[in-house]
Amino acid sequence: QGCDPFAQTQRSKLQHRRARINQQINKEMRMRAGAENLFRATSNHKVKETVALELSYVNSNLQLLKEELEELNSSVDVYQNDSESISVPMIPLGLKETKELDLLVPLKDFISEHYGEEGVLFEKEIKEFTELRQAMRTPSRNEAGLELLMEYYNQLYFLDSRFFPPTKTLGVFFHWYDSLTGVPSHQRALAFEKGSVLFNLGALHTQIGARQDRASLPGLNQAIDAFQKAAGAFNYLKENFSNAPSLDMSAASLTMLVRLMVAQVQECVFEKMTLLRAQNDFLARLQLAQEAAKVEDAYSLVHQTMSQPHVKDYVPFSWITMVHVKSEHFKALSHYFAAIALCDCPAPSDAELLEQEKAFLQFHVTMPEGPSLRVLLQDPEERRKLGKAHLKKAIMKHEEAMRIHGLCKILRKMDILQEVLSFAHKRSLSKYSEIDHEEDFFETGEAPDIHPKTHQKPEIKSPNFSQVKVTDLFHRLGPLSVFSAKNKWYPARRVHLMRGENGFGFTLRGDSPVLIAGVIPGGCAAEAGLKEGDYIISVNGKDCKWSKHAEVVQLLKSTGKEGVDIGVITLQGSECPKAVDRKSAVMSSGSGMLKSNKENSRKSLMNSKSASTLLVWSKKSKRSKKSTYSGVPFTAVGDNEAMY
Repeated sequence: QGCDPFAQTQRSKLQHRRARINQQINKEMRMRAGAENLFRATSNHKVKETVALELSYVNSNLQLLKEELEELNSSVDVYQNDSESISVPMIPLGLKETKELDLLVPLKDFISEHYGEEGVLFEKEIKEFTELRQAMRTPSRNEAGLELLMEYYNQLYFLDSRFFPPTKTLGVFFHWYDSLTGVPSHQRALAFEKGSVLFNLGALHTQIGARQDRASLPGLNQAIDAFQKAAGAFNYLKENFSNAPSLDMSAASLTMLVRLMVAQVQECVFEKMTLLRAQNDFLARLQLAQEAAKVEDAYSLVHQTMSQPHVKDYVPFSWITMVHVKSEHFKALSHYFAAIALCDCPAPSDAELLEQEKAFLQFHVTMPEGPSLRVLLQDPEERRKLGKAHLKKAIMKHEEAMRIHGLCKILRKMDILQEVLSFAHKRSLSKYSEIDHEEDFFETGEAPDIHPKTHQKPEIKSPNFSQVKVTDLFHRLGPLSVFSAKNKWYPARRVHLMRGENGFGFTLRGDSPVLIAGVIPGGCAAEAGLKEGDYIISVNGKDCKWSKHAEVVQLLKSTGKEGVDIGVITLQGSECPKAVDRKSAVMSSGSGMLKSNKENSRKSLMNSKSASTLLVWSKKSKRSKKSTYSGVPFTAVGDNEAMY
């Protein structure tokens, strides 16, 4: 189940405000569209003036609403943990909102038209699906919430196979609001629904990552895992879905989000290093400096991506600023730890010198000016000089980070970030004054940049859809290998059979449903009108769509002199099942959101993993595909066939 939508937690209040703003944006955009149409259509000068005034008012309202939504997207502090320790805030994403969806009538109609069943008999299943969708709108911020989204996503596979034929739409629109701009979008394609759920899966991972207590090792490991899974969800969405109607799911936006998540993983790896490594060790401090440089590298890339013209217009300004602040902050930290390594650690012994030389050779992007490496490492004064140059650069970068932070009104309100920046700046200043000698007449040189290097490379973890097992809610319609939206069959026929001297005169193969693989010319079955390729769906009124071979045989054998009533269907396009199209249907309606072939192939993979019942269908359908039907003498019965 989802969270209680009325529970007034800090996060749910934010999500409620997001829903309210989305609705207002939707209303204002409809008013604007109407006003623009009227402005174009009218030739009356006075009406044009009035409409122009109305348009300026609507545009101003829209601007205010978008600013309010931006402030909401910037409320990163609400998603952080409540620990006493000071950690740099992480950027989480708010969930995409969606409208309620009434599928009762469209699904009942489709069941009646396509499957020839009474739609009213499936109201329970439709209600269950609707309740699952409703719960998915408010997932809890934990493993149960993630499983709920995954369960719904997997259930959409069955909905797609059962109710979305490749040539026709169901006639329902899926409405979703853009996570960053609040602009509504709608499509008939189920791919839009799937993509939006996948986006929310990634967004929920970001919220779970942001709330971890990163002052502890377990908290850091959980944050790393959550941000890596968020990156995986956004990356999977980018690679498998295209032509998204909303900006937050465009390729440029998803690329930015993947890079942002990778940078946040890198930041957690740096924090993990500071917890694990002994601070007084020279090599450990060099590693910390390189880890910090790697974090700066990652955030610089995110800042570049966010600053692109087609991205910066809809990404919150506070995000762009925070990413910029972090890149400067971690650059400062890399120089600070380099200085600490040089100034606070004793000169190496002869035994340590070789190892330190080797590490220092790969430490700077360009080698520092001055004496040779060996002299530099062994001479305390030379170490102090280079350390001082690194500290000077660190202080400059700290001050730059604080300056950029001061430019953003929303970040200025974030006390914890201010505290972190201020603490790091004071620490570098204090160290500088400690090593600065009055008799220093040399001008402090320019410290070279530090070569970025990490001991734990971020991993983009794609969603594991098979971890949440789901059973097809509409399994009563019959096995998907036959009873799917893409297959068509002639109306069910009821045939009365009397057993002859040589039995019924047909060969059966497979199960779920059992197939008539051959009919003996002139036999009872042939005379009653049964054909090769018919599927048995009932025996004496008992539903046999899911029945095993042995069960159907038992039902046939137990008939007396009065004979047996058999219900059969024949697939259209061929009288035998080898013509069943095994290709995955592309689920778009022309202008709809297209899925790539990867998504379709994953569907069939997921099908074989996610529910044990599906394994039966795929095995049987494969078996029937391999068989040949024409020209086989009836005395030669195949391994999987039996004559009755």
